[in-house]
Amino acid sequence: RENFIHLCNPHLEKMKEDILYHFALGTGTHDFPTLFGDVKFVCVGGSPSRMKAFIAYIAEELGLGSPGCDYPNICAGTDRYAMYKVGPVLSVSHGMGIPSISIMLHELIKLLYHAKCSDITIIRIGTSGGIGLEPGSVVITRQSVDATFKPQLEQVVLGKTVIRSTNLDEQLAQELMQCSKEIGQFNTVIGNTMCTLDFYEGQGRLDGAICLYDEEEKLQYLKNAYDSGVRNIEMESSVFAAMCNLSGVKAAVVCVTLLNRLEGDQISSPHDVLVEYQQRPQKLVGYFIKKSLGKA
Repeated sequence: RENFIHLCNPHLEKMKEDILYHFALGTGTHDFPTLFGDVKFVCVGGSPSRMKAFIAYIAEELGLGSPGCDYPNICAGTDRYAMYKVGPVLSVSHGMGIPSISIMLHELIKLLYHAKCSDITIIRIGTSGGIGLEPGSVVITRQSVDATFKPQLEQVVLGKTVIRSTNLDEQLAQELMQCSKEIGQFNTVIGNTMCTLDFYEGQGRLDGAICLYDEEEKLQYLKNAYDSGVRNIEMESSVFAAMCNLSGVKAAVVCVTLLNRLEGDQISSPHDVLVEYQQRPQKLVGYFIKKSLGKA
């Protein structure tokens, strides 16, 4: 049976028009089923340029575009997010941090609902700081955990604290792991991902403008995280997992590690090395999409 997007909002049915303000799209001005009805895979990542590069890569992998072909930004009417599409694949930027990806996901989920999409898989691809892993390792997230290592998103709604689950689809994670084994190009693990509210103090860095703890305290915290199953740290996975769960969407997080946080705080690898690292989640997810479509 086809699995359609589930909206946890009865108020939307009463609205004559739904304006997706941060996408510069609306049900009164755009034909969502025609534009997006064939979408089966959605890949999201922080950087607009990275998501444009991904859509060009996946187009070539699926044989749906010619070399050097330009893909227009569907959200060109706004500078908040960028969106690109080729065949059944949608590529969307989400900015940095929980607030930014949360806004994007509200409108993305409504877009998929209005387009009557079914059997959707959403995958976040990005970068992260590793714990106990060599730089360039890819982490497929089992659970997103908060800064106290709990698998939950704590959010205040109407003045009340709401706790939401941040588990991700286990079968999808295993399928992605199998794809990495078949590619055989880089180290990949399944582990928990710690989602923090900022890049510096929240992740235990010593190089921010403010730091009121010492190196020993930092290392003990990161070792505690590793012992709890955490293998990388980023800033979007918790709300991503929570919102996809509530909407009935199969989801995964695939991030490459740019450094081992047990050995330092600053990203010092050469630019060309970092570029190659950032392509690894794209290669893995691209292969997964090809395999799912019977083109691998």
